[in-house]
Amino acid sequence: MKPIKVFFDRVGNTLNVWFDDPEKEHVSEETSEEVVLVKDKDGKVIGFEVLNYLSANEARDVTVVPVEAAVI
Repeated sequence: MKPIKVFFDRVGNTLNVWFDDPEKEHVSEETSEEVVLVKDKDGKVIGFEVLNYLSANEARDVTVVPVEAAVI
């Protein structure tokens, strides 16, 4: 199993989550919920981007990104 990569862009206020190599990104598809699905050339979802992840005040002052993870 490949590790999941999580990146927070403070300037863009986006959270990016990758299930595969970001270099494989071929096309992006925005959903109606401020989430962008990132797909490879075969149409497989390899990651997603959450737009406006934090409020403006939270994004400006953040030092730790609030992400919860669990194995179930």
